[in-house]
Amino acid sequence: MSAAKTILICDDDQGMRDTLSAILKRDYKVLTVSSGEAALVLLREEDIDLILLDVRLPGITGFDVLRIVKENYGLVECIMISAISDVETAVQAMKHGAYHYITKEFDYDELRSLVRNAFERQDLNRQVITLSAQVAEQSEREFLIGPSRQIRDIVDLVQKVAKLSATVLILGESGTGKELLARLLHRESGKRDAPFIAVNLSAVPHELVESTLFGHERGSFTGAHKQQLGKFELASGGTLFLDEIGDLRFDLQAKLLRAIQEGEIERIGGSKPIRTDFRLIVATNVDLEKAVKESRFREDLYYRINVIPIRMPPLRDRLDDIPELTRLFLDRYRTKFRKPVRGISASALKILSTYWWPGNIRELENLIERLVAVSDKEFITDEDLPLEYHFAKLDSAPPTQGETLFQEACDTFERNFILRALEKSDWNITATAKYLGLPLSTLKHKMSRLDLRDIARKLRG
Repeated sequence: MSAAKTILICDDDQGMRDTLSAILKRDYKVLTVSSGEAALVLLREEDIDLILLDVRLPGITGFDVLRIVKENYGLVECIMISAISDVETAVQAMKHGAYHYITKEFDYDELRSLVRNAFERQDLNRQVITLSAQVAEQSEREFLIGPSRQIRDIVDLVQKVAKLSATVLILGESGTGKELLARLLHRESGKRDAPFIAVNLSAVPHELVESTLFGHERGSFTGAHKQQLGKFELASGGTLFLDEIGDLRFDLQAKLLRAIQEGEIERIGGSKPIRTDFRLIVATNVDLEKAVKESRFREDLYYRINVIPIRMPPLRDRLDDIPELTRLFLDRYRTKFRKPVRGISASALKILSTYWWPGNIRELENLIERLVAVSDKEFITDEDLPLEYHFAKLDSAPPTQGETLFQEACDTFERNFILRALEKSDWNITATAKYLGLPLSTLKHKMSRLDLRDIARKLRG
């Protein structure tokens, strides 16, 4: 990892540049410049991670460069170098954001150690920024409660079991909102400020799963340069959510069972057990009973995690929730994209309610996000929906309804054509009739038959 880091040495002394470069070039990419002006130019052209910066430079000073770097390249670490040891200079360097201050009579090994520590802090700062962004993203993604009986029953069950320490097994197809339900359980547990650690086991490389979950000691395997805490330890006092538990390697299922039963784990390369205390929630779209029969999943682990099972219904079984979910997603992405979209037509909602939704809620959200992103209208209508959603209605209808479906398709086209004409005419019905070459009475009749009068009135208002 350190080999990818880039260090910029900025010093007007050629000998010092050569010395520093010789010390560091084995482990890092090293660039050198002799002035602050040249350093600022290189910062715009290269991805610099750390600067070794001389305090006294020709032209702009090292402190000037430090100030500009910290204002414009916040993650770049700076180590100031001076020919003399001066406490006041060191204090000023640290006050202006330098990671450290050294004299030119430095020890080679101490310099290497200092650079490594600076990079570790940089990596931690990047992780904090990433995690903060994830927290902000997750704070917007609440569990979606609709009017359907299935969802209401699930919410009632959550209220009963959230404060218990019992393991919860969430079952359901991909995209049904299993992680959002796990987060709801965590928030309602009374420990919402405790950590919520989520791990998608199917997304972790096969050879890294054990280290990710249990952690490792330094030197326990090739590449283990430092001790790493596993997700079990990070979740201490809070909730550990293991998504896609059905994909967990068979040899690690025994270690997970021990962690649950005994409340302790061992890091890879460790010699002593570590006590753990967390609430476990697992989820899967795999038929675990079938996996047990096929010897792909341990029977004892299955019974240990199947304490409180909750099955998330697919969206096709909770079609009553589609209007509310659609409006929620419209509000979310209208705000995010700063679009004028104010709603969706009843006929478009009717079409959405006939679709099979193989991707479940995730597919519905992605569709609404796409529609809002490309729309400049105030209402999303039938014509905005991709063809496959229109065809779903035809696919699901019996042959005897063919004539009715054809008439509905014609009405859909006519409705959307009139809506587009109304939009072009600034929602003035008289001007729209003139634009379409229709008598005003004919247009009003069509609008009444096609349920357009209310939409036009809302949009005009």
